[in-house]
Amino acid sequence: MYTEQDLNNLRAQLKGDFYTDDTLRTLYATDASAYREMPLAVAIPHNEADIKPLISFANEHKVPLIPRTAGTSLAGQVVGAGIIVDVSKHFTQILEVNENEKWVRVQPGVIRDELNMHLKPFGLYFGPETSTANRAMVGGMIGNNSCGSNSLVYGSTRDHLISTKGYLSDGSEVEFKSLSNEEFHSKREQNNLEGQLYKHAYDVLSQADNREEIEKNFPKKSIQRRNTGYAIDLLKDLAPFTDSQEPFNFCKLIAGSEGTLAFLTEAKLALQPLPKVHQGLLCIHFESVYDSLKGNLVALKYAPTACELMDNYILECTKENIHYRQNRFFVQGDPQAILVVELREDSQEEMERKAFELTEELKAEGLGYHFPLVTGEDTKKVWDLRKAGLGLLSNLPGDAKPAPVIEDTAVDVNDLPEYINDFNAVLKKHNLFCVHYAHAGTGELHLRPILNLKTQEGNELFRTILDEIAKLVKKYNGSLSGEHGDGRLRGEFIPYMIGDKNYQLLKELKAVWDPHAIFNPGKIVDTPAMNTMLRYTPGQETRQFKTALNFDQFQGYLRAAEQCNGSGDCRKTHLSGGTMCPSYMATKNEKDTTRARANILREVLTNSTKENPFDSEEIKDVMDLCLSCKGCKSECPSNVDVGKLKTEFLHQYYKSNGVPLRTKLISSFTTLNKVASLVPGLYNFTFTNAVTSKLAKSLTGFANERSMPLLHKYTLKHWFKKKFNPSKDNVKGTVYLFMDEFTNYNDVELGIKSVLLLDKLGYKVQTVDHEESGRTFLSKGMLDQAANVAQKNFKIFENIISKNTPLIGIEPSAILSFRDEYPDLVKANDRAKAMELASNVLLIDEFLEREVKEGHITASQFTSEKRLIKLHGHCHQKALSSLVPTKKVLSLPANYEVQLIPSGCCGMAGSFGYEKEHYEVSMKIGELVLFPTVRKQADDVIIAANGTSCRHQIKDGTSRKALHLVEIMYDALI
Repeated sequence: MYTEQDLNNLRAQLKGDFYTDDTLRTLYATDASAYREMPLAVAIPHNEADIKPLISFANEHKVPLIPRTAGTSLAGQVVGAGIIVDVSKHFTQILEVNENEKWVRVQPGVIRDELNMHLKPFGLYFGPETSTANRAMVGGMIGNNSCGSNSLVYGSTRDHLISTKGYLSDGSEVEFKSLSNEEFHSKREQNNLEGQLYKHAYDVLSQADNREEIEKNFPKKSIQRRNTGYAIDLLKDLAPFTDSQEPFNFCKLIAGSEGTLAFLTEAKLALQPLPKVHQGLLCIHFESVYDSLKGNLVALKYAPTACELMDNYILECTKENIHYRQNRFFVQGDPQAILVVELREDSQEEMERKAFELTEELKAEGLGYHFPLVTGEDTKKVWDLRKAGLGLLSNLPGDAKPAPVIEDTAVDVNDLPEYINDFNAVLKKHNLFCVHYAHAGTGELHLRPILNLKTQEGNELFRTILDEIAKLVKKYNGSLSGEHGDGRLRGEFIPYMIGDKNYQLLKELKAVWDPHAIFNPGKIVDTPAMNTMLRYTPGQETRQFKTALNFDQFQGYLRAAEQCNGSGDCRKTHLSGGTMCPSYMATKNEKDTTRARANILREVLTNSTKENPFDSEEIKDVMDLCLSCKGCKSECPSNVDVGKLKTEFLHQYYKSNGVPLRTKLISSFTTLNKVASLVPGLYNFTFTNAVTSKLAKSLTGFANERSMPLLHKYTLKHWFKKKFNPSKDNVKGTVYLFMDEFTNYNDVELGIKSVLLLDKLGYKVQTVDHEESGRTFLSKGMLDQAANVAQKNFKIFENIISKNTPLIGIEPSAILSFRDEYPDLVKANDRAKAMELASNVLLIDEFLEREVKEGHITASQFTSEKRLIKLHGHCHQKALSSLVPTKKVLSLPANYEVQLIPSGCCGMAGSFGYEKEHYEVSMKIGELVLFPTVRKQADDVIIAANGTSCRHQIKDGTSRKALHLVEIMYDALI
């Protein structure tokens, strides 16, 4: 046993962090699986020196250690009651690349995709690629022996593992690598734990009856993907037990051992040359899944590098996802399945020839009805669509979800069509249907039945289905786990899959390696019942809350949070691109992920006994660094909109705790600016004079380092009414301009140029008296005020805005409120009309692009001067619209070249970057990509940014002035 003092003593020995608070423990109680178990503590070791005291503590107090990287495991591998040891933050170094011998040494927290970015200049490549490759880490890939879509060529992680370093369960350091027979026998003579491992391996695997039993009962060797139990079937085929030329290497065992045998701190990986560059994806459309698997056998004759399946359920999900529906360009009709066959050759001609021959053979066999060949940049869109499957499957409204229970079975690829027929017959018996996707080329499909694990019936069916499918897999002598591992999900069925005698060998092996069961116990062997310790308990009720925003689409607020399945897409870094999640990119803390925010909402709102369960400091703490960038709304495959969840949470939290002064000031931005605009000189002096500025910021809680937005000497509305003289040649149409609060008071020159640009291009610009956008109310959770604004603006514009007379906005965060929040804030009987109104509310970029397409605006109206533009995209625009219109419009002048800055969020995010406690994180986000890119541009390069906050952030971070699209296009007029 242990005491609180024991935990404090351990904390004092670590250079890294050690947490025992409820919040962090709650966030690490789940992974991407169906399981949940509260850990004792969470350790974030800083270096290898922190590992020994953790192991020592574990042995002394019989406390488990659960190694964890990205937490994307699907079988509960990194869920447990001990100390979660998260190496994803600090064990991230690429230690050495040997270009000549084609290997690399890495720490376990290195992300697979980022490893390949590092290796590309060397012409080298690490092959195994999971669907989570932009956040999956090498340590987790070793633990689960991950494969991926290209395993036809590259096999599994095990096939590339040369050696590992780490610690055994007694705290001794160890290295596993290939050994000659002499070295092997020398090892087993050692009088220590390492010696016992080799002695035990020899004693077990040299016995003929053991070898025969393993050969008889382990999965077929023809199955590439076999991860059932410990890989003693592979060890027995190595020297010195056979005449094999392949030397003994415990790495075969370590891969797929799920952190149950040793604690790894380093791995040496074999590399390959970069893949052939001439790639094509033959996307074969089928009328049935069965036909697609028959077609798969034909495709394999053409030596593809991947054969991946998507069924109609996944394709239907992608229709409604903002981000992924644009990737459906190659889909024709409503196929029941699409088989994506990747062909790579030395030349484009050879690749196209092979695709043609495959297509002709399929047609001759009567298989498939549409055969598009996708090449170039579009191939990434196809793969993104396929990889989105895991998250998209969670989008079903209600409590029934595709359950990760039988999603990892693998059989011989020749058995796959008949196996799937038998598989679906089992499901039909239980009135279930299943989603089919993944790796047809290697005999594995990720098959997920729709189950409600909140009910007793669903919980029992969870077990029944796995039991029956295990028997079916055994019938085909397949593997119950192909790449996702056994964990606590499948471990219980290993005795049936490989036989009791072999299972006893696995238990003995675990006992020798880890006699006190400190390394991730309860996984692979001695696992508890697979339908216990689940995220949802039988009979669990989903609480309903009266909310200001509408969550009917998800059947309530809590279910909106429960959409998160833990897949960890929000753990991408800035190197992977995209916006989600900027705070995690800056801090690398699990606490600052989209996943963590959804998890804390689910946990607290489900279990709180408070009258107002939103009155939670735990939720407030985890939500603190959410920038409400909306990146998750489009980039999360499950469409978990944490920005929306956060603003509703703040609204509910204030009911019990009141509204802080600074929040009132920020949300009253328009009112305060209206008053200050009466004396703009005095206001501007206050925030430009060093003494008064520091005092004002200190009193209001703003960062002293941050410059403040200044007021123009008059408002845009004043200029429009008193000084604007429209031309008489407005013949192309009428537009209404939304004069948002930021443009009206601060960015007035931008507003003026917007009006003049539209006027000179031939459009009649009108405006009406309207409310502010409500963005400041929305960002700070003042939803009663936001709803009042939304309702008034809706009533003002509903009868005057149409496709022919659109409402145009300049500031993305303001105008896009009409699309995003307004329909969820207006009265229930106005929602349909609010959606209709939203369809005719456009960013000025979108309007100009539309007119360019119609031929109403042409390049001849603009300069032919040559300019280079570097464009940073506004988060809300990327999430709710697109940067395509912006780029197309800016590219209209004949010699204007536009290049996107591969930045996510700028870090300002409205008021976030002004607040003193957020300033440092705000600037750190800017430093990831945006600031360095801007700084290295020549003075004559135009920096473009449509967001007022983005432009302010760029100015504060780089001293460069960024321009709105309108300013650039107005200055380009001739």
